[in-house]
Amino acid sequence: MMWFIGKRLVQGLITVWFIATATFFAMHNVPGDPLLNDRATTAIIRANLEAKYGLDKPVTTQYFIYLNNIAHGDFGISFAQENREVNDIIREHFPVSAILGILAVVIAAVGGILWGSLTALYRNRLPDYIIMFLVILGISVPSFVIAALSQLGIVTINSLLGRTFLPVAGWGTISHMLVPALVLGLTTMAYLTRLMRSSMLEIVNSDFVRTAKSKGVPPARIFARHQLRNAVLPVITVLGPSIAAITTGGFVVEIVFAIPGLGRFFVEAVQQLDYTVIMGTTVFYGAFLVFMVILVDVIYGFIDPRVRMN
Repeated sequence: MMWFIGKRLVQGLITVWFIATATFFAMHNVPGDPLLNDRATTAIIRANLEAKYGLDKPVTTQYFIYLNNIAHGDFGISFAQENREVNDIIREHFPVSAILGILAVVIAAVGGILWGSLTALYRNRLPDYIIMFLVILGISVPSFVIAALSQLGIVTINSLLGRTFLPVAGWGTISHMLVPALVLGLTTMAYLTRLMRSSMLEIVNSDFVRTAKSKGVPPARIFARHQLRNAVLPVITVLGPSIAAITTGGFVVEIVFAIPGLGRFFVEAVQQLDYTVIMGTTVFYGAFLVFMVILVDVIYGFIDPRVRMN
């Protein structure tokens, strides 16, 4: 097992290095000047800023400095926000994105397992048709459209009730989190529903389920101990990447609902050509995604020893 974990860690480090390298050279080929703003009013000020941020050195030198800083956990200083380090931005705003993402993952996982099980149990019947139709909508409709429609629905409900039943935007209480988390987790829920349905259909027709039925085992026990327990394994394999995908995919949702998460600052950094924030958050999110994939691989290795042979 230690060999399996070590191999996954080495693969993860190589992946993070590739992400960091690709991000660095991509940002250095983006048109525009990060120092072309009100701060660089004279040639002397511009030269001082270039020296401070290391932009007066060759690209290869900047690259190795960049890798060395990342290895020490230093993502640099923001170009657009005065005297603010990228580490501080991540430290202050990633917890907001993480809380929203965790809540969205819980909603997506519970909903995906529940709806997927129901569609398999009621295959080719009305519940199956209704749920799969909603699944197709959840996969097809973009998150920003769902977010806008949900806000419109919240405004309508609040107007009908004559009070604020749910806040339209903002952050701070559980009521602020519910609708954004549902919107953020809806696509993943739809995907998990389809995955759970196909997995459950394979288990329903398996030999050990038929044997349990022939022995007179109660249907509820067959469902809980045989069908659900085995069908949920494929869902576990994609749960790690789903967690990272939800957490990193909340950029639009955070902007629409005015949530002060890291995704919102990433979008603002792109608009302002804040290279250090863009590179820092990209590498951070990439490393987070790699870590979650490795974590799920290790957990799944304990659940199914056959995975360790790959």
